[in-house]
Amino acid sequence: MGVLTPRAPGRLDHLRRIRTLDPAVDHDEILRLTARFEFPWDYSQGTGIAFMRDYGIPSIARLLDRTREFEDHGVKRYDDTILIGQEATLDGIDSPRSHAALRRLNRIHGHYDIFDHEKAYVLATTIVGPVRWIEAYGWRRLDPHELAAITKVTTRFGELMGLKDLPDTYDGYLALLLDYERRHFAPTPEATRLAEASIRIARQTSPAPLRPLLRRVTIAVMDEPLREVLGLPRQPRWFVRAVRGGLRLRGRLLRFAPPRRTAYVHRPTTYPGGHTLADLGPLSMLDDLNGTPHHA
Repeated sequence: MGVLTPRAPGRLDHLRRIRTLDPAVDHDEILRLTARFEFPWDYSQGTGIAFMRDYGIPSIARLLDRTREFEDHGVKRYDDTILIGQEATLDGIDSPRSHAALRRLNRIHGHYDIFDHEKAYVLATTIVGPVRWIEAYGWRRLDPHELAAITKVTTRFGELMGLKDLPDTYDGYLALLLDYERRHFAPTPEATRLAEASIRIARQTSPAPLRPLLRRVTIAVMDEPLREVLGLPRQPRWFVRAVRGGLRLRGRLLRFAPPRRTAYVHRPTTYPGGHTLADLGPLSMLDDLNGTPHHA
């Protein structure tokens, strides 16, 4: 596979390391290098847009809207979602830390009626979203080793949620997502409310200079089926071209940046002094999740 040779010394060091690893065995290390060193910002943005796809499924949107977590505790909900994923992958998907995080996620999900096919779709968005973003705006293409490793971790994540018969290739997850959206995508008032709430959350957690245009930029990077199903206003074509062109330019410029030497980790607004697993989850559930006795 041809790779554009950047000028920055060592720019391809992580990729060279990835190519020496076996995705079937070293998937945790490959994912760490890809998501936390090579494409930390892109991975995060792709995941954020991916989560908004869930709102296009009416049954999922109804449940999320009914909990009011996005409206009433939006930043905490955003941080907790990222942190549970982080807990599940920082030490490896089959580490004790990961298993504890997935047990907690399963207990949270256990409070709601969620079908396995809905969970499988949501899981598919978490791999397709980042991969699509990096394909569009990343500073290089993903290597087949990276796709295989990300898929391996995604499938294991799903298995730890109790899901069966999951895809074992990235193309399998992409087909699952496309087929599910073809059958279920539909606009609802709940989808629009959730999308607007998510944009407000993003505005709250973004640097102040970015906030005025953040809503329009977020809509501009959405594909048309997603924008329509969320009931968000079409942006002018020149604006969409400018936003996407700016992101592609960023990717080209990053080819000349030195490689990242420290792993990216999410810094949650909700927990400036740090967090434990016991902090994560809806406030209304924390006593139950942590086994704390209820007071009359």
